[in-house]
Amino acid sequence: MIKKVLVANRGEIAVRIIRACREMGIRTVAIYSEVDKNALHTRLADEAICIGPAPSKKSYLDIKSILESACIMGADSIHPGYGFLSENAKFAKMCEELGLKFIGPKSNVIELLGNKSKAKQTMQKAGVPVVPGSNGVIKSKEEAQEIAEKIKYPVMLKASSGGGGKGIRIVNSKEELDKAYELVKQEAKASFNDDDIYMEKLIENPRHIEIQILADEKGNCVYLGERDCTIQRKNQKIIEETPSSIIDEKTREKMGQIALKAVKEIGYTNAGTVEFLLDKNKNFYFMEMNTRIQVEHPITEMVTDIDLIKEQIKIASGEKLEYKQKDIKIFGCSMEARINAENPKKNFMPSPGTITGLLLPGGKGIRVDTAIYSGYSIPATYDSMIAKVIAHGKNRQEVIAKLKSAVAELVVEGIDTNVDFILDILNNEKFITSDYDTSFIEKEMLVK
Repeated sequence: MIKKVLVANRGEIAVRIIRACREMGIRTVAIYSEVDKNALHTRLADEAICIGPAPSKKSYLDIKSILESACIMGADSIHPGYGFLSENAKFAKMCEELGLKFIGPKSNVIELLGNKSKAKQTMQKAGVPVVPGSNGVIKSKEEAQEIAEKIKYPVMLKASSGGGGKGIRIVNSKEELDKAYELVKQEAKASFNDDDIYMEKLIENPRHIEIQILADEKGNCVYLGERDCTIQRKNQKIIEETPSSIIDEKTREKMGQIALKAVKEIGYTNAGTVEFLLDKNKNFYFMEMNTRIQVEHPITEMVTDIDLIKEQIKIASGEKLEYKQKDIKIFGCSMEARINAENPKKNFMPSPGTITGLLLPGGKGIRVDTAIYSGYSIPATYDSMIAKVIAHGKNRQEVIAKLKSAVAELVVEGIDTNVDFILDILNNEKFITSDYDTSFIEKEMLVK
């Protein structure tokens, strides 16, 4: 049984993990960079240890420092959260070699799924529908041109080791392809130290639908419904909801069963998310699998009453899932808005600084996941997300009303935030009627 967890992360997800551990009677160790000395997660954990200066590569991405800290502090396991090292196969493998339980899937599975082109090939073999495209990595411009001619423009060039919306280019013609090919390879090398790229047919006007799964180490797995993550800016999610308003029960079950088939095929364990693109004809295609807890996991928790962080820890402890697929019930609807320290009127420029006043919303069905407090200084070093406001209600109409009320109630003084931008989305008629796709922000919200 896990007794002491080192939380290899920061911000709201570190706080979330620490709280779950406290409720389970598990001791926690927080790691922090020099700039995060006064961060909330360091105060809530049983113990805390500094792992380096502010830059991520010298702290939250420093594998050696994190593993040394785990050994020094006597941790028996590591929870990576999301981002940073959460999908780093080398980190997971080194944990395994040191006898530290990595709270996530096995390192070989992370390695397989972390390479998007290999993951696509694996899913194809498992019978999962995939987006038409290259059969693995593209070796040359000439090969790229041949594939594009075969599957027809527009196409997408994507980094094999990509994530977070980086290393992606839409190509509309043969003339654009040569330049885009070089750009994506350069971006892939700079962002992921891997310049392998692959190609997919661009699914136009899609919805982004993901299936949340849990799989124990004894061969049992379930899916916990879907999340609609279509509202995005530059491939970064802004508002997520569950269930999706455009998925019928038959499609939902089909997607869920295919996700479970994929999970069993690769021997996946712990929490994970199988992501699909849904076209206008309700055809769906595998996009990628995230081998970690997702930012938007709270909305699934709200409609299933299942604590995903606790389930991760139980699975890592060798426990069997307590329920079968027939036991999974979806109650009502839930929606999440990501609150960022940024100024949408200035091209979403980040807004670090000290919070001089703070009022968090409340009420029935409202949850706020955050690590900020009055007097806290938001560093310029890390991601700009400072809070997630989550609403739960009996239907989508009620949830939108609740989320609007909660976001309007939120006050964060001393910095700029995207609160007004979120409210503009929630008040948009096309959003309200669910008449949108992944281009919604560009088409509806950023029109000059």
